[in-house]
Amino acid sequence: MLGKIIILDWRTNMPITYPYTQYGGVWNLTSQSQAQGQTTWPTPPAPHLYAWGQNRFGQLGLNNTTNYSSPKQVGSLTTWLNLSSGYGHTGGVKTDGTLWVWGYNAEGQLGIGNRTFYSSPKQVGTLTNWSTVLCSYYSTFGIKTDGTLWSWGLNNYGKLGLGNTSYYSSPKQVGSLTNWLNISAGYTFCVAIKTDGTLWTWGQNQVGQLGLNNRTSYSSPKQVGSLTNWSKISAGYASVISSKTDGTVWCWGNNGQGALGSGTTYNYSSPKQVGSLTNWSNVSSGAYHVISIKTDSSLWSWGYNNAGQLGLGNITWYSSPKQVGSLTNWLNVVSGYRFNIATNSSSNIYSWGLNDSGQLGLGNTISYSSPKQVGSLTSWITIAAGNYTTVATAKT
Repeated sequence: MLGKIIILDWRTNMPITYPYTQYGGVWNLTSQSQAQGQTTWPTPPAPHLYAWGQNRFGQLGLNNTTNYSSPKQVGSLTTWLNLSSGYGHTGGVKTDGTLWVWGYNAEGQLGIGNRTFYSSPKQVGTLTNWSTVLCSYYSTFGIKTDGTLWSWGLNNYGKLGLGNTSYYSSPKQVGSLTNWLNISAGYTFCVAIKTDGTLWTWGQNQVGQLGLNNRTSYSSPKQVGSLTNWSKISAGYASVISSKTDGTVWCWGNNGQGALGSGTTYNYSSPKQVGSLTNWSNVSSGAYHVISIKTDSSLWSWGYNNAGQLGLGNITWYSSPKQVGSLTNWLNVVSGYRFNIATNSSSNIYSWGLNDSGQLGLGNTISYSSPKQVGSLTSWITIAAGNYTTVATAKT
């Protein structure tokens, strides 16, 4: 069947329009695609799952607790769709809509009704309508294909958004709304975007990371302003970077290391624009640093740089954006604690920054202050970075 549909590119997770027959590997029926009326999709890709880095709690899913400094295949399944890695635990959604988790579980963050650690993937319930999973610091969040939001695990400061501070070892629905699109989480707070383009936050707010122009913590979602053009979000330890549909980038929260890109180290409790450019396309926040891609596919960074995580060939931190090299073929980037993983238009993976647990996948534990290619594969699809681990899919 020939025709145009709006779908999500698996490499960038961004909605784009393609002829139906052009991209046979595009997947992901989300609440946004449902809102756009799309119900028929091309065949998903069939990627294998790989993991590397710290494995103290079995978060690599390899049925052991051994660290690995180069990519290791996790099982033989080729049905992994959406991935996320947090602080000691990992999660993934399969093409059949099932949700799987593994690793650290002391706070019930695996969502399987207990606090037992698992070193290989375990299914969360039996439902087949999960769309997105987000693994954070001792807690986990999920969005279903019906647009509902769910949370479980550690709930200090009301991070789970459930109106209380109780811990839960199985998924609990956040409110009753069915228009959640995207979510990101910092250490003790969350930020989310709805399908109507509004921005919402909750949790701890001691440095204004909720963007509500105060320092009050909230245990249920609160809207940030009234704008309806928010596009992407990424939470750091206690800060947020977000882009709008007009290509501008905005930051708020903790700025002690210049992570807000404002040229200062002042904290802000409401969104502040980073410069005046309108060509930002991809944003990702680590603990205290930010990596972003522009529409010309150039790569930029700012913030803390003690392990070379800015990719600038040094360990100097910067409070405003600096270009990483001169290449203009960057496609997607994700940030871990003090390291980054990125793909380019040739589907190669590059990494840089802290590497004490082998999280860069380079076969060693040497930290690097500029991007280094991971292996020779040219078929990487999805990437996700946790505190000290990396997970990715590739067609092999």
